[in-house]
Amino acid sequence: MTIELLAQQGREKIHNGLAAIDTAQLKKMRNQALRNCFNHMDEIRYRKEFVARIHGKTFINDAASRSVNSTWYTLESIDGPIIWILNAYLPADQQADLSKLVQNARGHVRMMVCIGRDSSWIHRQFDHVVPTIVDVATMREAVERAYYSAIETATVVYSPALPSDLSPDEEGMLFRHEVNEL
Repeated sequence: MTIELLAQQGREKIHNGLAAIDTAQLKKMRNQALRNCFNHMDEIRYRKEFVARIHGKTFINDAASRSVNSTWYTLESIDGPIIWILNAYLPADQQADLSKLVQNARGHVRMMVCIGRDSSWIHRQFDHVVPTIVDVATMREAVERAYYSAIETATVVYSPALPSDLSPDEEGMLFRHEVNEL
């Protein structure tokens, strides 16, 4: 395969292909416990899961992305304008460094919807990058705000980037429920 043909496949197919190669190589390992981990990689719930398309707006549930690196991959792999819903549940003294996500957000993320108590630290990191950052208290408010603010071709993605009091399954089910209530 030529580099030109590979480039035409798109970023997501390239990333997935490289991950598949890595996984195939790791499955050849002799350690059965390690092999079992990689055999179940495709079974991660709420990892870039399509929820719905409503009036041209696509909703993606990525509740399993509870780290900066996971969210980086998600933002990198979505084309077009993004409305990004994320967690802001950390106490003021435990502010996270989201600087790795700034480049992905630049020109790509049209709006950030922060769920939680205090998101002033998120504003400081993204005010100069994302045109609109709003704060909400609940997932319902986040989904409604994202839906009514999104242009027709936007992707609304819930990718928390940070842990919260709820498990990924609880957050994933909550996001799915609120989208289905629209």
